[in-house]
Order: sequence, then C-alpha cells, then structure tokens
Amino acid sequence: MYTTTPERLLGTQFLAALGLAVLWLLLTGVGGAQAWLVVLGTIGAAVLGWVLPTFVVDSRARKRRDQVERGLPDLIDLLVVTLEAGLSFPQSLRLAAGKIKEPLSSEVRLTLQEQNMGLTLVEALENLLARVDTPGVRMFSRSIAQGETMGVSTGQIMRNLAIELRKRQRAYAEERAQKAPVKILFPILFLIMPALFIVILLPVMIRILDVLGGGTGE
Repeated sequence: MYTTTPERLLGTQFLAALGLAVLWLLLTGVGGAQAWLVVLGTIGAAVLGWVLPTFVVDSRARKRRDQVERGLPDLIDLLVVTLEAGLSFPQSLRLAAGKIKEPLSSEVRLTLQEQNMGLTLVEALENLLARVDTPGVRMFSRSIAQGETMGVSTGQIMRNLAIELRKRQRAYAEERAQKAPVKILFPILFLIMPALFIVILLPVMIRILDVLGGGTGE
C-alpha cells in the first residue's frame, strides 16, 4: 500500500470509529434501548471502528509477506541460472524481476531502483528486509551481504540458499498437511455429521412415529 499515507490511515480509522458510533446511536435510539446499553455499545462501536482498518492493513501485510515468501525460491533459482551464465548480480536481479510473480517482482524492482539512486546493494537489500521481514528474505539479504563483505562467490551462495529454502518450504508444507485433519474435524462434527444424521435418521423416525400412531389408533 505504497500510495496510502499514515494520515489517510488515521483519517480512515477516525471516520470508521465515528461512523460506527453514530450508527449504533441511531439503532439504539430507534429501538428505545436502555442508557447503559447505549453508552457501552457506542464505546464498543467506536473502538471497533478504530481497530478495524488496522486489522485490514495487517491482514493484507501478512498475505503479501506470505506471497513473497512463496515466490522467493523461484527467484533464487533464476538467480542461480543467470549468475552461472555469467551475469552480474544486479543484472540477474533485473532479469529475474520480469519473470517472477507479484508482489515479489515489485519488491525486486524497488530494490533495483534504490540501488540506481545511489544506495549500495547491501543497503538496498536491508531496505527490502525492512519492508518484507520474512525468514526467507532475511536469509537472502544477509547471505548476499555476507558474500559482498567476505568476497564469496554469489552463485555458490544462491545455490546453497536455494537448497535451504526448498527444505524449509517442504517442512512448512508437511506441517500444514499434519494440521489439516484437526482443522477438518470441527466442520465434520458440527456441520456434516448433523446433516448426515438428519438425512439418515429422520425418515426412520417418521416411519416409527407413523407405526406407533397407527397402532395407538387401532
């Protein structure tokens, strides 16, 4: 959300808090609610309106970080190929920025623009880490910074980093797969099983009631 300023976010929070508080006052005024309910509800609505925009921003930030983290192994694979082909690291980044998906592509282009404006590669990568602080980006930026400082081959660093990130993503996928049965359990218990019992048992119960009713009538 680079086009959104902090002032605009604060204004949105203020308007949301004021709007929800006024809406609650109107609803409770029409319904003739008690005074304590009106006061508590107004305070709660104002707090909710103030927190809601921040929650939306945090949710979008988490989604963006997850997308960057998932796209990072593809970026590093492209860097390994282009570096081994003889390109420099900035040239490899520029070429890879056009091949990878958003939002990682935008972050890489912004890093290159900062470097073109006078920042060193290490400083531009530190800014990337400040914008997108994920474990993968942290490993990526620090590995490049160490390689630039110690004079280690960038291609070898990228190759080792690609292997490490693939292992991390595989472990993360296995962790999510292990959590899936637990997450599925609650929908099964509270949604699927009651509907299944109704479909199976309801006709039987109706038939039993008909039989008992017929027997009683006789």
